Amino acid sequence: MDTSVPTTTPKGALKKRSMRIAGHRTSLALEPEFWAALERIARARGQTLPVLIAEIDDGRAKDVVDGSLASAVRVFVLQNRI
Repeated sequence: MDTSVPTTTPKGALKKRSMRIAGHRTSLALEPEFWAALERIARARGQTLPVLIAEIDDGRAKDVVDGSLASAVRVFVLQNRI
């Protein structure tokens, strides 16, 4: 029986991060590839990740009231890939 722990995250696995945005704590689960792209976009804009995610959250609230933040972040990354 193999009891070793994998050293890499399986493709498609979600990575969960907690942060404070807009004055409240929230958790967001995304694939590592989306986290990496989001970090590149934030760096290119001179922003922190929580500030960028707060902006995405604000835009999501205006577009779709009940929309998922994770979905909004994925769409944002696809629209702003660099």
